[in-house]
Amino acid sequence: MDPWITIESTTIPGSDVELTLSQRNDEFAIRISGVPGDLMNSRMHHSEDALAEFACNRLSTVDNAQILVGGLGMGFTLAAVLKGVGSSAKVVVAELVPAVVEWNRGLLGRCAGRPLEDDRTRLHLGDAADLLKQQSEQFDAILLDVDNGPEPMTHSDNEWLYSLAGLKRIYKKLRPEGIVVIWSAKANEAFTKRLKKTGFNVQLRTVRA
Repeated sequence: MDPWITIESTTIPGSDVELTLSQRNDEFAIRISGVPGDLMNSRMHHSEDALAEFACNRLSTVDNAQILVGGLGMGFTLAAVLKGVGSSAKVVVAELVPAVVEWNRGLLGRCAGRPLEDDRTRLHLGDAADLLKQQSEQFDAILLDVDNGPEPMTHSDNEWLYSLAGLKRIYKKLRPEGIVVIWSAKANEAFTKRLKKTGFNVQLRTVRA
């Protein structure tokens, strides 16, 4: 088997955590330097696709749907959202790490079909939490694939998104009949209770990687 080759590395803004982009033939991986395993892998993105499908099942017939995707990653969730919504939709994708955006515009982009180039995509370069705090518009769907879910690995500031205060803000940003879909590495009972306390009707779904 051919070895992995590290192409680039970057530091997450506001932290000393280093991300690396590696390639092996046609396969790519984003990793946290010094931590075993892949944070993301281009061969295993079913859970990212499912995140979008859960939200978009009810949005395909909604005119001018407004969707927020928190976390660009390798672009698979964004690509799946664009596939599931109509031509009048607007999809805002928030990505904290500038290098991740550049990787998606470069070699990595072909993996998900270059969704950043879709006319319906709007890029917010910065923290998804800041966008939710500042932006006045509401969304039909908010999808969060930020860090490792409710238990952050890469950026401690991500905790606000999953806190009671953050969830209340997310709740207010939804249009009537809006939906929030949140990726988590594992079930989290305390987080589920926070969602219910906020007023969400909660469904837990387990999918393969």
